[in-house]
Amino acid sequence: MTDRDLPLERGAVAERPDAGGGASTPSYARPHDASDGLPGAPAPLRVGPMTLDWGTRTFVMGVLNVTPDSFSGDGLLAADDPVAAAVAQARRMVEEGADLLDVGGASSRPGHARLDPADEIARAVPVIRAVAGALPATPLSIDTTSPAVAAAALDAGAHLLNDIWGVAEDPGMVRLAASRGVPIVVMHNRAEARYRNVVAEVVGDLQRAIDRALDAGVPWDSLVVDPGFGFGKTPDHNLALLGDLGALGVLGRPVLLGTSRKSTLGKLLDLPADQRVEATAATTALGIAAGVDIVRVHDVRENVRTARVTDAVVRGWRPASWGDGGTPAPGGAA
Repeated sequence: MTDRDLPLERGAVAERPDAGGGASTPSYARPHDASDGLPGAPAPLRVGPMTLDWGTRTFVMGVLNVTPDSFSGDGLLAADDPVAAAVAQARRMVEEGADLLDVGGASSRPGHARLDPADEIARAVPVIRAVAGALPATPLSIDTTSPAVAAAALDAGAHLLNDIWGVAEDPGMVRLAASRGVPIVVMHNRAEARYRNVVAEVVGDLQRAIDRALDAGVPWDSLVVDPGFGFGKTPDHNLALLGDLGALGVLGRPVLLGTSRKSTLGKLLDLPADQRVEATAATTALGIAAGVDIVRVHDVRENVRTARVTDAVVRGWRPASWGDGGTPAPGGAA
């Protein structure tokens, strides 16, 4: 039997018995060109016109689906004027408290047909351009797996990339984020719902995606992770993930959660997509309690209210009108 070929040990600090105390046993030293490997709290992230100060409160991302076949029944492409409908919906979502808006031109529902990038651009880019003009103070993200679509969206006024295949080996999207100097959400996904240990594997896949992004030149502070609720996972996988979201904290990055109106919630309550708002709100509260920083939702008003109450308990958020003289508590935001 051939013996194992193991890595050579490097960086050992020899023991010094003569010195006594802690120096009397050997240890390891950090390489001179390595970080300490102990990431602290995420630094604030600039996304277009807004700075997201993580930990002060939960940020709410409203969904604008420029598709004809959205699973949630909110596809704007069915409107007579999809661009006008999208601007009207965007205005309503911001009035209801949305901090960011996520625009998508291609369906990502299970079993969806792939859309040609040119067709996806034709759907999403006019909406991004119009919403950016109507709501210049609101950050916009583009929900796409295509670097070509993402580049066109950035040119039209988007500020953030949201990649539902952030764990894919192809580095095209993270290279675009690096070259354009924009933040990116890397989401977990699999082509098949096959796992031995779902939560551990989601964390491991996301760590590898983070490493690929860093190798491509994306700054550490420009990365957000998404566990991919409903993507490449069975309903039981989704519930296990939701119950252990705190495990994502080891990644050291802000977390985005997208459970809104998903089929797992519908199966639990035997309800269609447009009747899952309470179920979504429950996952919003659970997610925030586990450390989630952004929730991506269709029903903004209800989830903003849920988030604020949960934030008050979990993060110490207070409204500007709170207390004597209207001074918010530490961590508060209007």
